[in-house]
Amino acid sequence: MEKVEIFTDGACKGNPGTGGWGALMVAGEAEKELFGGELNTTNNRMELQAVIESLRALKRPCEVVLHTDSQYVQKGISEWIHGWKARGWRTSTKEPVKNADLWQALDTAQAVHKVDWRWVRGHNGHPGNERADMLANRGVELVRRK
Repeated sequence: MEKVEIFTDGACKGNPGTGGWGALMVAGEAEKELFGGELNTTNNRMELQAVIESLRALKRPCEVVLHTDSQYVQKGISEWIHGWKARGWRTSTKEPVKNADLWQALDTAQAVHKVDWRWVRGHNGHPGNERADMLANRGVELVRRK
């Protein structure tokens, strides 16, 4: 399996508001930048979208080290999702899971890869995270220009 390192981030100007997502993908010496955005969205949705889009961009099953500064994404996919699925996409208080559409898409996207989920402190000078943040903000600007 090819090894890929991915750095993702989401941004939102207002919450909800105009949002962007970004991902930096690194495989050996090769790098790929992805970004996009949406109107009337939330930061959590953009954090999830960044991860989903980056995993979907991989053309074959890979060993992935995925860096996110979102504890919502990292804990959601590593801890909470198992209970949500067992309860039919309901929380422990029987409420519908927020962003279930994206959690289900992420669950499907990650299934074909071996993913090592890593949390990194955001806006702390980490080069991969800083580039992902810059890409997420480019996603915001892309939507604003339309």
